[in-house]
Amino acid sequence: MTDAASKRCATYAEFWPFYLREHARPQTRAWHYVGTALSLLILAYALVTQTWWMLLLPPVAGYFFAWVSHAFVEKNKPATFIHPLWSLISDFRMFFLFITGRLEPELVKAGVKDHPHATAAE
Repeated sequence: MTDAASKRCATYAEFWPFYLREHARPQTRAWHYVGTALSLLILAYALVTQTWWMLLLPPVAGYFFAWVSHAFVEKNKPATFIHPLWSLISDFRMFFLFITGRLEPELVKAGVKDHPHATAAE
């Protein structure tokens, strides 16, 4: 089990590859995508319908799916606890790179394919 809390990054440029390595398993990333998409849908619905109390729900939805994936799939501690803003930015960055088909080169550059949790089937 890796410990994100032990990895302090001085810059975001240093944090981004670390973040990707902490999300080495495709299943972990998939859980994050579900949480991020659900958060965006709730946010849009709240704004369109002006149901302001629903603005409390996107963080719950996003973090729930992300933290479940770290606990049961990746088996590491979320980077949110040591770098909350960079982690949030990276979650959306990873999501949008994925849906635009541009995530794979970032994973390769970050060395995810050599990550100890990655397998040949992934």
